[in-house]
Amino acid sequence: MVLIKEYRISMPLTVEEYRIGQLYMIAKHSYQQTESGQGVEIITNEECEDPIHGKGQYTEKRIHLNGRLPYWLQAVLPKVFYITEKAWNYYPYTITEYTCSFIPKFSISIQTSYEDNNGTNDNCLKLNEEVLKERLVEFIDIVYDEISPKNYKEEEDLKFFKSIKTGRGPLTEDWQEKTTPIMCTYKVVQASFEVWGLQTRVEELIHQTIKEILTVGHRQAFAWIDEWYDMKMEDVRKYEKTLHEETNIKVITSDTKNDSEPISPVKSWFDWS
Repeated sequence: MVLIKEYRISMPLTVEEYRIGQLYMIAKHSYQQTESGQGVEIITNEECEDPIHGKGQYTEKRIHLNGRLPYWLQAVLPKVFYITEKAWNYYPYTITEYTCSFIPKFSISIQTSYEDNNGTNDNCLKLNEEVLKERLVEFIDIVYDEISPKNYKEEEDLKFFKSIKTGRGPLTEDWQEKTTPIMCTYKVVQASFEVWGLQTRVEELIHQTIKEILTVGHRQAFAWIDEWYDMKMEDVRKYEKTLHEETNIKVITSDTKNDSEPISPVKSWFDWS
């Protein structure tokens, strides 16, 4: 049985504000990930249209993992090992899918919707009765939920952060009840790893990773508000395009460098972390 969770993440923003903040955060975060060694290559970023949801933006990315794997594992995997992310953004509704050609039984499907409330809609994504019975709801607090030390940055700690441009923050313990404006991201995540004996453990691990990513990403979207608050849609699209081009250059350069380095199975045991 596929593990289904619905994450609800409140933000001290309006849905319209977050539309810009989300695009800015994703572009900047992808660029930072590439700088830290995990390549995020943008394959496609173009307009699309759906008969129900109307006009939107389709993106396809390759998240390169080979450089972050131990040398002994790189020796048995394809030279270019990546996860494919496909996303259809019909804001305020989006669909995102993750697959891996090397692991055909692995997939993640995410439906997202945004509303101007603090997570009070019990079926924002209009799930059918069968999915509702299996769904586990989990609220994420971008201020007080713990994240790993490697993702913590003092300047992004929302218990102390105050926006210069909007005056919002710092966020206190009961911020989700008292803060205005406020919105909520509703994400229904279905993680599937259909391998006997490993399915439950791996799917739980996938959800732990997704929760960390969602917590950090939404925290950064607000912590960076003074960088994007005055942007219009054309401004953030231009910023997005510029960072995408720079990101792809870094990925290609990194892949070329990695291909030229010899694989050392002895060294790998000490490099793996």
